[in-house]
Amino acid sequence: MNKKHIFAGIAVSLAACLYAATPGNVIEEVAWMIGDEPIYKSEIEQTYQDMQTDRTPIPGDPYCYIPEQIAIERLFLHQAELDTVEVQESMVQMQVDAQMNFLITNLGSREKVEQYFRKPFTDIREYYATNMRNRARVQQVRSNLTKDIKVTPSDVRRYFAELPADSIPFIPLQVEVQLLTLNPVIPRQEIDDVKARLRDYADRVTRGESDFSTLAILYSEDGSSVRGGELGFMGRGQLVPEFAAVAFNLNDPKKVSKIVETEYGFHIIQLIEKRGDRINTRHILLKPKVAEKDLTEAITRLDSIRADIVDNKKISFEDAVRYISQDKDTRMSNGVMVNPNTGNTRFEMSELPQEIAKAVAGMQPGEISKPFIMRDPKRDREIVAIVRLSKRLDAHTANLADDYQTIKDLYENARRQEIVDKWLQKKIRETYVRIEDGWRGCDFRHDGWIRTK
Repeated sequence: MNKKHIFAGIAVSLAACLYAATPGNVIEEVAWMIGDEPIYKSEIEQTYQDMQTDRTPIPGDPYCYIPEQIAIERLFLHQAELDTVEVQESMVQMQVDAQMNFLITNLGSREKVEQYFRKPFTDIREYYATNMRNRARVQQVRSNLTKDIKVTPSDVRRYFAELPADSIPFIPLQVEVQLLTLNPVIPRQEIDDVKARLRDYADRVTRGESDFSTLAILYSEDGSSVRGGELGFMGRGQLVPEFAAVAFNLNDPKKVSKIVETEYGFHIIQLIEKRGDRINTRHILLKPKVAEKDLTEAITRLDSIRADIVDNKKISFEDAVRYISQDKDTRMSNGVMVNPNTGNTRFEMSELPQEIAKAVAGMQPGEISKPFIMRDPKRDREIVAIVRLSKRLDAHTANLADDYQTIKDLYENARRQEIVDKWLQKKIRETYVRIEDGWRGCDFRHDGWIRTK
C-alpha cells in the first residue's frame, strides 16, 4: 500500500518549523503592526529560515518580501473573520494526520519528530492545524473575491493580442499518449506461499511469540515498515476500499485481521486506535513476485495483440484497450492518459513515466510501440505495456490554435490577480499599519503600507 492510502493532494514540507520563540520566554521585537496584531522579528526570521531550507525562491530582499506576505495573510484572515468563513474541521484533521505521518516516515518515529522540532507532539500537531486552517480560510476569501469571473473566447483573443512578445510563453515538446497494459500472471503457488507466510505471522502475534510491529519491520514490503507498519490516523476515503472494509471492522487491538487482498498485494492488519471517523492501524504487506517467464509470456501475448492491431487490422487500439487493458485509470477512456499535474491529456516528456517516455521518444503520431516492461508507479510492480502516440506538439511559442487552454488559464489568472490586488489596495488603506524603523526602507509590491503625513 504505497501512495493512495497514505495521502492524496496534499503538499507538505519537512522544512516547516515551529517558531523558536515562545511568548513569555523573551521580549519580542515587533517589526510591523497590522491592526492590533504584531508581526514579530522572530516570526520573520523563522519564515526566512524555513524558506531557505525548503529552497523556496524569495524575490528581492527577504526582510521586505516576507513581512509583506505575512501582513497580506493577516488581511485575508481579518476578512475571513468578517465573512465568518469556516473550514471543515474533519478535512483539517485529515491533512494534519497526513503531515504527521509524513514527518514520522521521514524522521523515523514520533520521538524523533519531537527531537527535531524540540516541541511536544501535540504542540506540533496544533501548529500545523492552525496553519492549515488559516491557509484554507485565505483560499476561501480569495475564491469568494474571484468567483464571478466570466471569460469569453473574445476576451482570450484580445488578451493574447495585447501580450508583449517577451511575455508569450514558450511551450516545450508535448505528447498525448494512449496506454494498454497487461499484468503478468502470477502462479497460484506464489500466492499460496505469500498467504502462508502471513498466516504464520498472524499466528505468532496471536500466541504472543512476536510483536506485530517487529514482524512488520522485518518482513513488510510497504514503506510503513520503518514505523512497524503503522499508517497513522486516516479516514475511510484515504484507504483502498478492501483495506478500509476490514480495518474499520476491527475492535480488539490484540487481534490480527484475516488476510486482505488489495491492488497492492496481500495484508494482515492490526488495530491501534479508533478516533471518531478515523483509524490508526499497522499492517504487513507482502507482494507476490513476478517470475521472468511470466513477464516473457505477457510480452509474447501483448506482441500478438499488437500484431492484430497494426498488421492484421483485426481490432483497433481503442477496442483492444477496452477488452484487454488492465490499467484501471485509462481502460474506460480508450487508453488516454491524463496528466495529474494539469488535468489535461498533454504531457511534457519529463512528466511521463520514464519507460513510456523512452518508448514514444522516436515515434510519430499514430504509431504503436513494441511491448515493453515498466514498473507500475502506483502499485510498485512490473507490468507489460504498449503505447500509441496520438499527438505530438513540437516545442514552440504559444499560439491560439494549439494552446488556447494555456492562454485562457493565463488570462484567468491575470484577472484573478487584478481583482485580488485591487481588493488588497483598498484593504491596506482601511487598516491601521505601523512599520517600525529599520523595516521601512523597502520597495514593497503593494502601495500604502507606509503612511505619509
